[in-house]
Amino acid sequence: MNPVIGLDVAKGESQVQAFLDKKQPYKKSFKAAHTLEGLNSLLDFIKEVEDVSGGHPPIVLESTGHYHTPIVQYFEDRGYLLIIVNPLISYRAKSSSLRKVKTDIIDAHHLCELYYKEDLEPYKQRGIQLLNLRNLTRQHENITGMFVQTKLQFQTVLDQVFPGYCGVFGALYSNVSLLTLQAFPTTEEILEAGEEQIANKIKELCKSRSQQWANSQAEKLMAAASQNPFQ
Repeated sequence: MNPVIGLDVAKGESQVQAFLDKKQPYKKSFKAAHTLEGLNSLLDFIKEVEDVSGGHPPIVLESTGHYHTPIVQYFEDRGYLLIIVNPLISYRAKSSSLRKVKTDIIDAHHLCELYYKEDLEPYKQRGIQLLNLRNLTRQHENITGMFVQTKLQFQTVLDQVFPGYCGVFGALYSNVSLLTLQAFPTTEEILEAGEEQIANKIKELCKSRSQQWANSQAEKLMAAASQNPFQ
């Protein structure tokens, strides 16, 4: 016999269908939760299929983003062959069928049939380190994108309320620049504080630079504030 297990994966659970051989479904389809208890129960069923068929069934499932990850990890650790099908391949095969009904039971059944019709390649184990690296890379890209977008939005607002500020410091997003803006967030507060107080504050915020530099930055800031057309 040539057994196979078909899993139609969804969020938190999978619909299960087993075949002992081509056109020989085994028992009724059922759902298995993506919990340790649910996967242990599914493992017991697969071992039952092994006893009946005398073979070691591969597990066929569609790629579903991250929903199939716990299944892959659980059965890889136990030495099972997994075949993860591209959804486009599965869709094309289903489109050629006379059955157009979309149900989890039919889809699990269809994955088993697809195993006997197509030359499907087994899933290549990537290892937990590679999976972690991929997830970290995606998180880094997301956070970097949010960071860039926030900086653009910040500068857009600043250009509208204090356009001259961007030319005061060499780097708008340096610590001394942002902390100075935090200390004196409006042109009114800058003009009210006066050049000497602002220079002392800048020197306090950037101890590595000279008092002369702080005085120069304060002078620029006062000039920019006095020319600000926005109220």
